[in-house]
Amino acid sequence: MKSPAGLSIGALARRTGLAVSAIRYYEAQGLLAPWRNAGGQRRFARADIRRLSFVRIAQQFGVTLPEIRTLLDELPGGRTPTPQDWSRIAERFRARLDQRIETLQTLRDNLDGCIGCGCLSLPKCALYNPGDRAGEKGSGPRYLMGDKPEI
Repeated sequence: MKSPAGLSIGALARRTGLAVSAIRYYEAQGLLAPWRNAGGQRRFARADIRRLSFVRIAQQFGVTLPEIRTLLDELPGGRTPTPQDWSRIAERFRARLDQRIETLQTLRDNLDGCIGCGCLSLPKCALYNPGDRAGEKGSGPRYLMGDKPEI
């Protein structure tokens, strides 16, 4: 539930370590929903401190703002999220992190032999990717991205 006074944007910036301009940007992206007091000033719920902390952490792991917004949209409106609400978000976020860890491990383990279409060796390319079949699956290093060579 919103406190009648709420936090000013400056207080929220001090508490989160974010610039006021960043908070305004996150608001424009739909990550925050402040209200206006009688004087027309933005006011934020204390729960927005946690929301912004989550945004900062998720961005460090390469999660995009649209993906973050999708996760945060699952939080209840009109009340402070409970630990159970955050647990649901954490479970979805955990799955995203597990996927990212798996991708990074694959990259680490195959980087020396697999870039671009799937390899650095022309003889291997002729075997694993004749006629650039990997290119039909899309752009980028298809085999590093999880596509399997069709042998």
